[in-house]
Amino acid sequence: MNTFFSIVVPVYNRPEEIRELLESLQEQDFQKDFEVVIVEDGSSQSSEEVVKRFQGKLNISYYFKENSGPGDSRNFGMQHAQGNYFIILDSDCILPKQYLSEVDKELTREFVHCFGGPDAADESFTTIQKAINYVMTSFLTTGGIRGGKKGVGKFQPRSFNMGISKEVFEKAGGFGRIHPGEDPDLTFRIWKAGFETRLFPEAFVYHKRRIDWNKFYIQVNKFGMVRPILNKWHPGTAKPTYWFPTLFMLGLIVALALFFVGLGLPLMLYAFYFLVLFLDALIKSKSLIVALLSIFALMIQFTGYGIGFFKSTMLLNFSNKKPEELFPKLFFKKK
Repeated sequence: MNTFFSIVVPVYNRPEEIRELLESLQEQDFQKDFEVVIVEDGSSQSSEEVVKRFQGKLNISYYFKENSGPGDSRNFGMQHAQGNYFIILDSDCILPKQYLSEVDKELTREFVHCFGGPDAADESFTTIQKAINYVMTSFLTTGGIRGGKKGVGKFQPRSFNMGISKEVFEKAGGFGRIHPGEDPDLTFRIWKAGFETRLFPEAFVYHKRRIDWNKFYIQVNKFGMVRPILNKWHPGTAKPTYWFPTLFMLGLIVALALFFVGLGLPLMLYAFYFLVLFLDALIKSKSLIVALLSIFALMIQFTGYGIGFFKSTMLLNFSNKKPEELFPKLFFKKK
C-alpha cells in the first residue's frame, strides 16, 4: 500500500503543547510528504495563531468545532484529512525525529491496518512526570498495555500514539462517545471487523502529561470505571487481570491488619513487590527520587483504578440503568 500520512491531533485549551508537537514534526527526518490536521475542540484558548506560524513549514490545516470530546474530534479530523493512513496523537506528545521513518519502515516490512507505539519519558520531564510515566508503562504495574515491548494479551493501541488506515476508519466507524475508554472500544471493533493490530516498538513518543497527583488519581479512577462498561459492551474481552488493582489494595489492607496480630508474611510479600518495583524504576530512570515517587504513583494508580473498577462493576451488575445514565460524565453528548 502506498501510504500518505495524515497526522490528526485534537487540542483543547493547550496552544503551548501544540507548538512543541509541531516543532518536533518540523524536525522529522522523514523524506516523504505528510499532512498535519489540528482540530480545536471548542477551546477558549485558541491554538490558531500557533498553527499559523507553521504554515509554509508544514502541510498543515486547522479546524475549529464545538466541544464534543477527543474521540469525536479525531473522527472529524480523519473525515477532513487527505491521507489514506491516519496517525492519531495527543497534543501533549513530542516526537523523536525518526518517528515517522520508523512507522513507514514497519508498514513497509509488514503492513497492518492499525498500530500503536510506546509511551516514553524525555530527560526534560519533571520527576513527577517520569514517575507517572513509569507506572503507566511498566510491565510490573500495567502489564505493558500502554506500548511496552512486553505485554499481557493481544496488543491494544492507545490514541496518544496510534495509526489506523482510512479503510479501517470507515469500516469500524471511528471513535465512540465514551471518554476515557474510546481507545479499547475502537480496538475491539477493529478486531471484530476482521483487522489486526500491532505494536511498533521503535515508533515511540514522549508523552509529556501536564498532570499532578490529584489529576492522576481522577484519570486512573475513570480508567477503572470505564473498564466494566467495555466488558459489558464487548463480553469476550473481559479478563480476570482487570481485578488486580482492586484485589491488590484490599489485600494490602488485610496484610496490614494481619501484621498487627502477629502474621507478617503477607506484608513481607507486598514489601518484596515494592522493592522489585523500586529497583526496576531506579534502573530505568537512574534517579532515586523518581524511583521513590514511582511507589507513591503506584499507590495512587491502584487505589484510583481499583475503586473505580469496583464501583462501576457493582452499579452495572445491580442496576437496570444504562452506562450513559449511571456515568454521564464518562460520555460526551452527540452534536
